[in-house]
Amino acid sequence: MFFLTELGARLKEARLAKGYSLDDLQEITKIQKRYLIGIEEGNYSIMPGSFYVRAFIKQYAEAVGLDAEQILTEYRSDIPMVKKEEVAQSYTHSPRRRKMTSSSNSKMMEAMPKLIVALFAIVILVVITTLYMQKTSNVSDVVEDDNKPIEYEQNQNSSQNKPQTPEEDEKDSEEEVQPEEPVQIEPEVVQVISPGVADGENTTYEVTGTDTLKIRIEVSGLTWVGIRNEQRREQVEAKSYNAGDVVEHDSTENGYARIRLGNAKAAKVYVNDEEVQYAQDRTTQNIIIKLVKEEQQGE
Repeated sequence: MFFLTELGARLKEARLAKGYSLDDLQEITKIQKRYLIGIEEGNYSIMPGSFYVRAFIKQYAEAVGLDAEQILTEYRSDIPMVKKEEVAQSYTHSPRRRKMTSSSNSKMMEAMPKLIVALFAIVILVVITTLYMQKTSNVSDVVEDDNKPIEYEQNQNSSQNKPQTPEEDEKDSEEEVQPEEPVQIEPEVVQVISPGVADGENTTYEVTGTDTLKIRIEVSGLTWVGIRNEQRREQVEAKSYNAGDVVEHDSTENGYARIRLGNAKAAKVYVNDEEVQYAQDRTTQNIIIKLVKEEQQGE
């Protein structure tokens, strides 16, 4: 049986002062309840390793409003030291290389539509230039024909011997030369991410000017990450990620993504390769992304 350590007692006291139960704290930090109990009782043997002991204590302290760095410094003698082997192992098992490869392929596929549009625009410009040169050449030929003397064809029928007037000649020329209508090129629509609207731990962003909603989260330090749809169904498994990890999900079909960040300062969120600027300076927060299509904007 384990008893509260001085560190555990201080954390538990701060938790109770906030009015949080262990279940509440588990929902906030996404740390399993048994690990939270182990921190309060000083039972670090159940933890995955010394590295996670320090990380979980830091998340616990931040969630209950304590200065995490001060806690780690003040009670450093009570907290197991991180072994170099554990740090090396955590980086060895990091899926960073795998993610970098898939990320590069994804970026190439995303760039393909832009290249196709650029090539299409070049083809249109070449066609317009060719048509314009042909039109200029035809007009020059007509002007030269107008300057030539009018030749009359002698026929036995006097009604057919009537010479053609300049007005009729000009009318015939205009009928022969039909100017081509210019091709209208629609301007490219640019994606816009609205400023976030904060409501407690939630910040809602609207994305317009695009039909896709591809989410990418780049992790720079230990943090909890999870993605759910509008019905709160899990789209990406919620768990702790290490520095260098990349979490991706195509939320185009849902048009909605709720991203849970246990440590927002250690994670950057991208929508279609554009970084989302956080509206709140909170450690733990929910980033909600909504895709607003063109037909919805007019409603």
